Amino acid sequence: MNMRFKYFLLFGFTGFISVAQNTTINRDNKVKEGANKVMLIPFEQKLYNSEIDYQINKETGLTGKQIKYKFRDGINDQLYKAFKNNKYGVLDLMEDTIKYKKETESIYQYLSYEYMKVPNQDNYKPPVKDKKDKTIVNGQINIETNSEARFMNAKIGNAKLVPLLYGKYKTNIFVFINQLDIKAGTNAGDVGNDSSGGARKIIVHYTVYTYDAKEINSGIAEQEFPVDLNNPNKIIDKYFSKVAETIYSRVNKAIMPGK
Repeated sequence: MNMRFKYFLLFGFTGFISVAQNTTINRDNKVKEGANKVMLIPFEQKLYNSEIDYQINKETGLTGKQIKYKFRDGINDQLYKAFKNNKYGVLDLMEDTIKYKKETESIYQYLSYEYMKVPNQDNYKPPVKDKKDKTIVNGQINIETNSEARFMNAKIGNAKLVPLLYGKYKTNIFVFINQLDIKAGTNAGDVGNDSSGGARKIIVHYTVYTYDAKEINSGIAEQEFPVDLNNPNKIIDKYFSKVAETIYSRVNKAIMPGK
């Protein structure tokens, strides 16, 4: 076996392992004693709704699977930076998808999802399930329709889940990314797109729990971006980062309301 072929096998195989594990290097996960530590739980792959993947594919050649992975990893990565830059400890379950695969799947099996009213962030209260109001109109039962904005909220089916995760990882704040929606805008040359016009929009549905399974914040974080931007890396760096800052600021306010 010649040396060039040996070199290819060694470094080619090493590169494959690196991609497969999705290990993010240069992350300092040490936490100062007494500091808050956040666990970031990525959205389930089925809870991804994008109206722009076709345009991204045309421009970049990325497959639908690759695009979804980039955005799934991207929102977690931006949240990691937002919390880490503000002196929080952070454990991102997308940091090493092989290492945390079983943990992530175990978490998912205890989650249920429900569309609920988007909370008022100025006076946050955890959303509660609606009671369907029934009234009688002309002798017929009439169920009131509700046009208020909704988001996908995550509910924990096992009250022991987050205390167990806290005991294992010492994370006391749990940020669940429940769903990612990317809405298509329009421009004059696009036929068949959303007729409402305007920019594209990122919508992240999320729920935040403390180590004792108390819901301290939830809702949606939104950010518009240009209709002609089809580079996932630029979308993540410039616009997912703003979504992440919104979520961080809400979580920080919930933990330290006086600041």
